[in-house]
Amino acid sequence: MRLIGTVFANTSNGYNLPIGVTDLSKAMYGLHMEVFWICVGIAVVVFGVMIYSLLTFRQSKGAIPDTTMVHSTKVEIIWTIIPVLILVVMAVPAADLILKQEDTRNSELSIRVTGYQWKWQYQYMDAGAGVDFFSTLKQDSNFARQLDSGIDPKSVPNYLLDVDKPLVIPSGTKVRLLLTSMDVIHAWWVPDFGAKRSAIPGYVNELWFKVDPGKEGIYRGQCAALCGRDHGFMPVVVDVRTPDDFKKWVAEQKTAAQQAVAPTVPAPADASPPATAQVIN
Repeated sequence: MRLIGTVFANTSNGYNLPIGVTDLSKAMYGLHMEVFWICVGIAVVVFGVMIYSLLTFRQSKGAIPDTTMVHSTKVEIIWTIIPVLILVVMAVPAADLILKQEDTRNSELSIRVTGYQWKWQYQYMDAGAGVDFFSTLKQDSNFARQLDSGIDPKSVPNYLLDVDKPLVIPSGTKVRLLLTSMDVIHAWWVPDFGAKRSAIPGYVNELWFKVDPGKEGIYRGQCAALCGRDHGFMPVVVDVRTPDDFKKWVAEQKTAAQQAVAPTVPAPADASPPATAQVIN
């Protein structure tokens, strides 16, 4: 199932916004295309009228300019009302989408995300309470990026876009991230989720997304704020699993954490020396 789901990961074709795998990302893509086609329509009308005027009313055809028309209230009203209507048509769905983005109510899984130079810390709450780990650039990418490493970056899979421990979330679940930072401003960004929010020291930002069922796989992003020398080496990787697989993963992480902190019990020492037989001659 995971192998099938990976096909859906990273939906951008490189020329347009990714459609994504969440309700928010699809709504953003739809709004983007709606505004794009409105702009295309405006461009066609404006440039069409302009080109028609240049060709039809040029001097070589004997056109005589009308010097008497210096002001027209009717024209000014028309070219004021039409842009206002266009802006309203674009603003209404945009405002609705903004309100939807900010609505973190009824989340089913909360995760605290803390940015550091240059790594992320994920602390699970709710169903994943007790799971806590850091996510840093994977070692093969880290070695390859070093000066004079002798390693061809093209030989490294997902160069600079892979981590040692990805964020794991379930599909079909409303996930809320609580974002903050311990040093400078970072920005957690995964394009296919339509999710990007700043992580600011001393402040908690909220962000939510819900990956569609059947879209399990690996999704990649990056820190989108200039956060210092190694800003380019702070990727975000999210592993989306089915709810059942996620529960198994949480159980495995909790078991591993308990084993790591369990004290080792030393073998009990015998307080009394072994009894020895006394030989009497």
